[in-house]
Amino acid sequence: MDLVTVVFFIVAIIILFLASAFRVLREYQRGVIFQLGRFWKVKGPGLIIVIPVIQTMVRVDLRTVVMDVPSQDVISRDNVSVKVNAVLYFRVIDPERAIIQVEDFDVATSQLAQTTLRSVLGQHELDEMLASREKLNSDIQKILDEQTDAWGIKVANVEIKHVDLNESMIRAIARQAEAERERRAKVIHAEGELQASQRLLEASQVLAKQPQALQLRYLQTLTEIAGEKNSTIVFPLPMEFMSSLQKTLDKQLEK
Repeated sequence: MDLVTVVFFIVAIIILFLASAFRVLREYQRGVIFQLGRFWKVKGPGLIIVIPVIQTMVRVDLRTVVMDVPSQDVISRDNVSVKVNAVLYFRVIDPERAIIQVEDFDVATSQLAQTTLRSVLGQHELDEMLASREKLNSDIQKILDEQTDAWGIKVANVEIKHVDLNESMIRAIARQAEAERERRAKVIHAEGELQASQRLLEASQVLAKQPQALQLRYLQTLTEIAGEKNSTIVFPLPMEFMSSLQKTLDKQLEK
């Protein structure tokens, strides 16, 4: 091997060595730099230099991660077994802690979300799971955010997607809803009867004070009956009319 070949080979190695030192990080990426195994600094975005052999770099994505929390078997406080799954939104806010404080922050966050989901929902009854999802989402998000803060993770939101019930529980809920509708219908009917009785009482009090109004009401009723074209009409006579007729007959007999 001649001298020119050796020089060319050395130059090629130097060029490759220098080229490997340049790294390009995108706007949403950061590089955690370790120098001889010790943390040095966080670099990026843009063009950065990493000294080969002496320094190493770990890329960290700062974008929000959407993670599906697998379906979890949960036993509610009223001893109802359900399957619940959720979706988790989080992002890295401190690349240094996300790499140094936990081995794999994605896996750690997923496992923590699963256990927290079971723990929080197990403290509530089934009706609360179905009707108060916003509150439960907020409670779970707050707990996760506090626990992942040491890892440099920010949990932005948690959404419960599905609460799956078995067939027997679905039928029981349907029966409960039907019974509730019947109860409301009976209450509304009873309130209507009460209001009607109050109005009838007020009307009777007015008619008692004004006998002429009773006579007018009586004539109006007869008019309505006659308008229906019935073949047979039972004609009731008021007691006042009979009393007046009896007095008239008595006067005629005295004469």
